[in-house]
Amino acid sequence: MQDYKDFAKKNGIKLLDKGKCQFCDANINKGITECIDLFNNSLDSVIDFYNPINLIYKILSVDAHTLQHPEIHGRWNNHLHLTRLHLIFKYKVIWTHQSTTKLSRHLNKYKQLHKDEFLSPPKPFERGEITINQVINEPNEEEEYKKMIEKWAWGVYNSWKHHHEKIEKIAELYVK
Repeated sequence: MQDYKDFAKKNGIKLLDKGKCQFCDANINKGITECIDLFNNSLDSVIDFYNPINLIYKILSVDAHTLQHPEIHGRWNNHLHLTRLHLIFKYKVIWTHQSTTKLSRHLNKYKQLHKDEFLSPPKPFERGEITINQVINEPNEEEEYKKMIEKWAWGVYNSWKHHHEKIEKIAELYVK
């Protein structure tokens, strides 16, 4: 798996390690490095993601954070995360680990017919109003964290609305 710094370099993005996150505008001090560190190391201390009932919150948070930082991920990554949110929100799919495998298979079929497709991301700071530092710092109880994660994911999903028609085609393959 490539490091996010490699993807940024490949995409011609200079990563900033001071101030707010240059992609999601999280109010932090060490830029994207701190934003990723908060996501990777702090969220798990808030919710027990090893409990299967909480898997959906892990999925929603991964999708939200990834789609707020598309410049540091692979091109087709946006399709997967946006389609997954679409399936969860629009089709009410109950997500499991096997669901991601199934979605990946359908996305691979889709890619064969749409080799040059690219989902241009919303402008930085316009990818949802909630950021990882708010998710970690504002709620006080587990249920509040869960509600905040849902709100975060909805906001990010809606910020990509200009691509919902495209990913609907992938969702249709999935639900057939």
